Amino acid sequence: MTEGRRVVVIGAGIGGLAASAILARDGYQVTLIEKRDEIGGRASCWKKDGFCFDMGPSWYLMPDIFERFFAEFNCSPSDFYKLKRLDPSYKIFFGDNDSLEISSDLSVNLERFEQIEPGASDAFRKYLEQARLKYNSAVSNFLYRELTSIFDFLNKEILKAGKDLHALENLDHYTKRFFTSEKLRRVLEYSMVFLGGAPSNTPAIYSMLSHVDFNLGVWYPQGGMWSVVNAIKQLALRSGAKIITSCEATQILVRNGIVKAVKTTNGDIPADIVLANADYPFVETILLERAYQSYPEKYWQKRVLAPSAIMMYLGLDGTLPNMSHHTLSFEQDWMEHFNSIFDHPEWPSKPSFYFCCPTKTDSSVAPQGCENLVTLIPVAPGLEDTDQIRDAMCQKTFECLKRITGMQVESMIRIKRVFSHRDYISEYNARKGTALGLSHTLMQSAIFRPRIASRKVRGLYYVGQYTHPGIGVPMALISATVACNRIRKDRKIL
Repeated sequence: MTEGRRVVVIGAGIGGLAASAILARDGYQVTLIEKRDEIGGRASCWKKDGFCFDMGPSWYLMPDIFERFFAEFNCSPSDFYKLKRLDPSYKIFFGDNDSLEISSDLSVNLERFEQIEPGASDAFRKYLEQARLKYNSAVSNFLYRELTSIFDFLNKEILKAGKDLHALENLDHYTKRFFTSEKLRRVLEYSMVFLGGAPSNTPAIYSMLSHVDFNLGVWYPQGGMWSVVNAIKQLALRSGAKIITSCEATQILVRNGIVKAVKTTNGDIPADIVLANADYPFVETILLERAYQSYPEKYWQKRVLAPSAIMMYLGLDGTLPNMSHHTLSFEQDWMEHFNSIFDHPEWPSKPSFYFCCPTKTDSSVAPQGCENLVTLIPVAPGLEDTDQIRDAMCQKTFECLKRITGMQVESMIRIKRVFSHRDYISEYNARKGTALGLSHTLMQSAIFRPRIASRKVRGLYYVGQYTHPGIGVPMALISATVACNRIRKDRKIL
């Protein structure tokens, strides 16, 4: 392989795996290193006693983005895993004996919305049409483009869409224009947590996620999200990438502003290009000398980080009634929970919950007669994370499960694992234990996200949830495409 085409990718998350596949296919000599003994990053898998838990992402959304990525390799997701559209898509509990199932059938959802608020079905049709337009505009005009300045938005289609994108309005204000029912607004706003924000600080352009939810649908890959990780790994290996696990990057070696190698626990690896999928703040402030940091410590101190989480991975004897594959439980005053994340960071006294129970769809992820259950409470990053606090939050989770299922879930536990701030830090080098990265506030979206190409080091690039377009598995796939396009562009110039 010729000089100038040696690539070291740091971190085998979704973005790192996808970029490795693309660059190896394009003829680069790609070495992907991962500090842990398994690939996947936050999308890794924990297997124990016949249970298989997705450690991170559990929602398969935007199937068109996956199709587009696999098409780059002349194949389809169906060549690697089987997809099933979930019905119900998910279930939401608003309190005792008050729940709403979101169907895969839009007409059913329109009827249910109308029952909650007269006139809501017509309002929802209009809301969804606006969401569809936003989504199509985003995919066509800027998700797949590197954004570095306001001039990147000065094309005819974006200017035409302009005010209809509602980029300068927050989502909470926007949904209130359509619905008076707080219950319906929660249905349309809950996903902001998974973007690392609150409805009050997230631009209304992200209402396009309702198009994703209600029109494109919520899907499940047989075997879990781990099947997706394995599929992308296969693409990378087939394309010629080399993957080395248990190999931790300790420094990016730079000479005269040009990347030269990556120092690792297994020795130095020469590189003409380094593509970092490790957490952006860690790479900038730890792996680079101060003179080569485009975003030093003081930059990160001013950023709004997305939430951390306290999660339980539970292998249960028996099954749980009254739960769907995806279940959410909202407290009556859910803004109190958002405030505890963004405004006054503290452990929530009355948290909202997310539960993933994939055995409702897929019997292969647990022994026969058992339930695979993952629980999640979004919490502020940077909180004290002690065993005592974990026990208290887990107890709140069990109490919520008792209200929903009527079952004493603690007595059903066969295996249990708790994961929170200190685990995100030790496993993923996550700043303050954030589970997701950088929040999608207005001033941290699009051109305001950290850049894909280093401004201080030639040959250093970034991929993953901190860069454009942001948080989520589909966005990580897109970021890989965008980063590789930038690398190709720069290589042509040299």
